[in-house]
Amino acid sequence: MLYKIVATPKNVHWGFFDASLSPVQIVKDGDIIMMEAITHHAGDAPNLMMDKGIEKIFTDIPIEDRNPGVHIMTGPLYVQGAKPGDMLEVEFLAMDIRNPYGSNYAAPWGYLYEETDRSERVTIYCADTTNMFVQALYAYDYPDEYSYPGKIVNDACCCHEAACEGIAVTMAPHLGTAGVAPDLPGRISTIPPGAHGGNIDNWRIGAGAKMFYPVFVDGALFSIGDPHISQGDGELNGTAIEASLDVVIRVKVRRDFYFPTPLLETSNEWLVHGFDVDLNAAMRNTAVDTLRFLTEIKKLTRNDAYSIASIACNFGITQVVDDRKGVHSIIPKSMFRPDIIKFV
Repeated sequence: MLYKIVATPKNVHWGFFDASLSPVQIVKDGDIIMMEAITHHAGDAPNLMMDKGIEKIFTDIPIEDRNPGVHIMTGPLYVQGAKPGDMLEVEFLAMDIRNPYGSNYAAPWGYLYEETDRSERVTIYCADTTNMFVQALYAYDYPDEYSYPGKIVNDACCCHEAACEGIAVTMAPHLGTAGVAPDLPGRISTIPPGAHGGNIDNWRIGAGAKMFYPVFVDGALFSIGDPHISQGDGELNGTAIEASLDVVIRVKVRRDFYFPTPLLETSNEWLVHGFDVDLNAAMRNTAVDTLRFLTEIKKLTRNDAYSIASIACNFGITQVVDDRKGVHSIIPKSMFRPDIIKFV
């Protein structure tokens, strides 16, 4: 079955996951769903990044109902048959840009906020969707405080300045935030990542990739948000290029394996994620689960897994700005060669 979930005030929830939310759509294993994902930064350049549908979300959802996080989440989907202990496979089939503009905000939560001259700088980028790159259109200093999620800037108060001239950045549409509902009471902020997914901010979560989430509640209650069109590992200044996307996914319930944290598969790699408020602890969590992947899923001995993790896996910093910092390991698929001739 094919479904379309339009992002309307009734089909989104702003800033939270919640196991008590009513689903916007009930779907089955194997169904394909097109979901609109809206950036909460559309107000940084409303004349470019907003259309009537986006504007209605910003005007109809009260500011006091945008908490405790910041991201506009479309969903949740109730996947029939998904139970706690299962894995939800989400295959990302397409990610198309809704408006060819995006915003990068050098935020107070950025890694080097205290060391910058222009600590709250907004750079607006324009996307060349034919050639798949982005260039800066202009930049401005935020006119006052970014005091609540979804604030709409008065463009007349912003002095547009040239920015990043002579630079074109490769476009990589992806989701910064997506996940299932945690088995916890009340609203859970979208800002920190965790076992349920959330704000992982891995730029590889784009078209052609698959994510595997452990399921915590019946139906999984899967939601998407925080769409990006480009980001580097680290997300250093606080945000990516935030821009709205139309996302097409296929969902499947998996019971043939289990993994305790969100697992990413691309055409060439497996990626394991770890999170903690301390970067060293996030690294340790990732390393432990990398050995878990190699032993439990790839059936290596623990000694062999420890050796392979050191000589073949690449560990990187996913982001340093989302309350819980993120580290990922990249496990190349090319090294798994059952056909190779063993040395004699």
